[in-house]
Amino acid sequence: MTNPFASFWMAGYECSDQLNSSGDRVDLLGATGHPDQLESDYRLLKDFSIATVREGVQWSRVEHTPYCYDWSRVRKIIQAAGQHRIQVLWDLCHFGYPADLSPLHPHFTRRFVAFALAFVQLYRSIRPDGPLIVTPINEVNFISWLGGEVGATSPYTRNYGWQVKYNLMQAYIQAVKAMKSMDNRLIILTTEPLINIIPGDFDNPHLVEMARKKNEEQFQMLDMLCGFICPELEGSPGLADIVGCNYYHNNQWLYPSEKHLDWWHGPDTRGYKSLSGLCREVAERYGRPVVITETSHEGADKSLWMQLITEECRQMILQGLELWGICIYPVLNRPDWDFPDRWHDSGIWEVHSHTKERKVQDAYVAVIKSCIEKLANAGQDKHHQPVLQNIQL
Repeated sequence: MTNPFASFWMAGYECSDQLNSSGDRVDLLGATGHPDQLESDYRLLKDFSIATVREGVQWSRVEHTPYCYDWSRVRKIIQAAGQHRIQVLWDLCHFGYPADLSPLHPHFTRRFVAFALAFVQLYRSIRPDGPLIVTPINEVNFISWLGGEVGATSPYTRNYGWQVKYNLMQAYIQAVKAMKSMDNRLIILTTEPLINIIPGDFDNPHLVEMARKKNEEQFQMLDMLCGFICPELEGSPGLADIVGCNYYHNNQWLYPSEKHLDWWHGPDTRGYKSLSGLCREVAERYGRPVVITETSHEGADKSLWMQLITEECRQMILQGLELWGICIYPVLNRPDWDFPDRWHDSGIWEVHSHTKERKVQDAYVAVIKSCIEKLANAGQDKHHQPVLQNIQL
């Protein structure tokens, strides 16, 4: 498989539409004003030579009535992206489900498969040529925990995370098989959190074993998709094309305290793993190219974070790892899921909460551009040109 991405650096627009911990529907695309400013937002990316973006279909907005779809917002994205030569990576379900569904509903799989097929039909009616890159369900491992273990979103259950995950993967696998049968140019990009859990006491065999088991759980989604576990779900290795890793500053923590590790001094912590080391484990386990599909930090440390991530990516490139991209997620500041009056300062552009006006953060822009240049220089080594064919300046 050749690298299908239009640019190595990518931009993500936060598209969550789930029910939050208070039971209120979230629409982060609407909150940031992105649907009404598609063309101007895409024009802003040209200054960074970013030609690939992550966008969300938002299942809850599209299907208000079973099997009846409102594609108006999605159609606008397809058309605007075409006009601006932007490649879109599509999240069909980024945490949100229609109001009458949850992963525990008996109709969940058939509804999701029908929705996925309807999306492919719509997309190909507008863009008949080229690859179509889809993430059926974003972060299955995380949303199963959030909704199934701690009751913070639909289906609002506790200690039921495995069943939620199992049902989500049943829908995921059936949708991938159906979409690939309909469109042989379809590419599946998985997007799961990349984590590392460290025992609080390495001299305690029980904690060491529990941390090992918790780490292994992060691979359940891909193991199901590839048919390594739960064969009755009919997964197979051919259903996963590219492995996306979502990585943030709080993705490594101690067990059982759940204390997040200090990422800046992480290498001094026993058991801490570098991003390059974690990605290598994933690439070797599944034999697939890797993309950093989400990364950013909030506030004053976000420049340091992106510099650290860039250096880790440079190491992966120089070591010959098939790293095919990195997505700044999100590129627009956005409100918190559960506390919508609080905005996260994690993007390249600030967003006025009322007018939706964008304000560029000059210092952060300079850092991002230096990071882009750093990886482009790494790609000038002739030995790494095949991996870096789409790095642009």
